[in-house]
Amino acid sequence: MAREKITVVGAGNVGGTTAQRLVEAGCFDVVLLDIVDGIPQGKGLDLSQACPLVGSDARIEGTADYKATAGSAMVIITSGVPRKPGMSREQLLETNAKIVRDVVQQAVAVSPDAILLVVTNPLDVMAYVAYKVSKFPRQRVLGMAGALDAARFRAFIAAELKVSSENVHTMVLGGHGDSMIPLIRYTTIAGVPLREWLPDDRIEALVKRTRDGGAEIVSLLKTGSAYYAPSASIVTMVEAILEDSKKIVPCAALCQGEYGMNGVFIGVPVKLGRQGAEEIVRLSLNEEEQAALAKSAAGVRELCKLVEQYL
Repeated sequence: MAREKITVVGAGNVGGTTAQRLVEAGCFDVVLLDIVDGIPQGKGLDLSQACPLVGSDARIEGTADYKATAGSAMVIITSGVPRKPGMSREQLLETNAKIVRDVVQQAVAVSPDAILLVVTNPLDVMAYVAYKVSKFPRQRVLGMAGALDAARFRAFIAAELKVSSENVHTMVLGGHGDSMIPLIRYTTIAGVPLREWLPDDRIEALVKRTRDGGAEIVSLLKTGSAYYAPSASIVTMVEAILEDSKKIVPCAALCQGEYGMNGVFIGVPVKLGRQGAEEIVRLSLNEEEQAALAKSAAGVRELCKLVEQYL
């Protein structure tokens, strides 16, 4: 059976590393696209030469031409201006909205049946941009955020308790950024609630570090942002969708009544399958959690109003 084609738009650190992980998995053919001619071609050639060494027969093509992306099963959008030290996600709004708008217009023209996975920040708002521009059904537009935030929280908990991260299970809701909501009540280690392992002050410290996870890496790198964990999070979602695994992953999806919200992309638990966001899983939230989610969604809505002028 022929491998499905995945397009990665943006050949920077996140896009390039995502392409590498996908090619090495050997299950998909990959097109790496960037407007800076030469960079995607060079990285694509380099990755193709690594295939014999990693046991992959996947094909990868680097290009600046959207024609090469035609017929993609998924289009992953990583292109945009990266966040610099001291820069908020909101400051990226105008530039990245225009970039995502242009990318979506060109990508969907040649891949009208694709599923869009948005990674560009501000994540929740850029997913809204992709949805409005593509005019795709909501199942086929997703944002990668919660998978990354949950992975960071799991990593911090595992390090704190000196246990395997595989034993840590959690769920993170809300916008990607300071308003994210790690659900402590739904966080367990080998089935035991987190609060039976750690006192509240240590839990709050881990929550804060998770919320500041991207900024912490930016401050250390000085000239870039995270890409190893983001790319691994992207591939987790890609595999869940194209392998039709029905895996439940926290990610940005368009709510239409779920959790009392309408018309807003926000981080929620989503069952991923071949149709994309096949179901938004409803968790029972207490008043505090519901209020935090509503507040996070309100912040996303305000930014979405601002980007309307660029669509």
